[in-house]
Amino acid sequence: MGRGLLGSALLLVLSLSLVLHSSRALPNPFEKYKQTVDTIISAARNNTVGYDRLAEMCDTFGSRLSGSDALEEALDWIASTMRTDGLDGVTEQPVLVPKWVRGSESLEMVLPRHKKMNMLGLGGSISTPPGGITADVIVVESFEELISRSNEVQGKIVVYNVPFGTYGGTVVYRSEGAAEAAKFGAVASLTRSITPYSLNSPHTGSMSYASGVTKIPAAAITVEDAEMLARMQKRGQTVSLHLEMEARTEDDSWSRNVWGEIRGTEKPEEVVVIGGHIDSWDVGSGAHDDGGGCLISWEAVRLLKELGLRPRRTIRAVFFTNEENGQRGAAAYRDALSQEQLNNTVMAMESDGGTFKPIGLSFDGTLVAEKTVQLIANLLAPEITINVTAGSGGADVSPLARGGVPAAGLKVEQYYTEQDMYFWYHHTNADTPDHIDPADFNECLAAWASVAFVVADMEQNLPRK
Repeated sequence: MGRGLLGSALLLVLSLSLVLHSSRALPNPFEKYKQTVDTIISAARNNTVGYDRLAEMCDTFGSRLSGSDALEEALDWIASTMRTDGLDGVTEQPVLVPKWVRGSESLEMVLPRHKKMNMLGLGGSISTPPGGITADVIVVESFEELISRSNEVQGKIVVYNVPFGTYGGTVVYRSEGAAEAAKFGAVASLTRSITPYSLNSPHTGSMSYASGVTKIPAAAITVEDAEMLARMQKRGQTVSLHLEMEARTEDDSWSRNVWGEIRGTEKPEEVVVIGGHIDSWDVGSGAHDDGGGCLISWEAVRLLKELGLRPRRTIRAVFFTNEENGQRGAAAYRDALSQEQLNNTVMAMESDGGTFKPIGLSFDGTLVAEKTVQLIANLLAPEITINVTAGSGGADVSPLARGGVPAAGLKVEQYYTEQDMYFWYHHTNADTPDHIDPADFNECLAAWASVAFVVADMEQNLPRK
């Protein structure tokens, strides 16, 4: 590092130290960008292109599961439209992805009465044998209870009735429930949907099997039905269910990561990555998860170009494929970078928590980098309040973060608050554009474009781990 850059970096560290420890408020060293940020906010709030494209994509192509024709058709449209927009460096990077197919499926109570039950097979599950499985049910509320009652499990369908606490705390029953139940001779596994709120709506998601353990079919049922089965068991009633699933895993299929850029004026080889994952589960149309994250990234680049705001460094909007059931898109993007290109990745920003009102950034990097991004985010005030806190940048940027790249994930009001409304729609047929408020979408766009622009244009790069 030259003396000039070293001096500037030390001055930035000193300034941040004073901000942290002095009782006197100091001027924001990025204040020169305030007018530009205000321009971006105003343009974003009046924007209709981003949300309209999200709705068009979801309505036209529907769900976009890895390996599906719908995903590839959506990617064709995205790449073509990016080129029409005049974005720089539009790229389609081949990625070999897993292909899981749901097939027909059904679940019915056959004892003590007949009742059709809403269900969704879990991604990666095997099928039932031809003709399905009919078996009695055992309901448990934890893995500990499963173990304590293991002598009752043989030949039964295990139902995990675990109330939603946090996503991370309860999703383990979806991902590992089948393998744990199979250890004790269960013939199938049903998991209460991972959600704090339900209108008889099942939530799908990925699951996995354990080496050396018999594979059994796995599905999600509604909160209401899980509670009903628990009540019936508590009364001492015998409950039998009939499950049929045609799920199968086919040979891997080719997909793509797609990206477009606004190329930097002075340091085009240095890149700020912004993006989300373009694949979704095969229900709903992947609006919150994660069409919105992709579209605010695409629209951020397009809007900056329209405003004539071209930063020193390149901003690249990346649509990662196969996040939901493999994360191979993220791995392929990272693996294709040379060490020099990795070092030139200035920051990676991911939006994958829905496009509700933005409230913060979860930051993975050094303390100085975190406080620098907070100073940049402060430029959005008083219009938008963004609090930067330590945390994960997100699944698709995690390979970059492990390589030392500062990473940030968008935090929104209905994901990181007690309501958790994001998980009302997550992995369901209800994840559609009408559940995204265009005004919230535009607030996310404003924050996303503003932070990306300043990071891409400021004099020094963020310090790395």
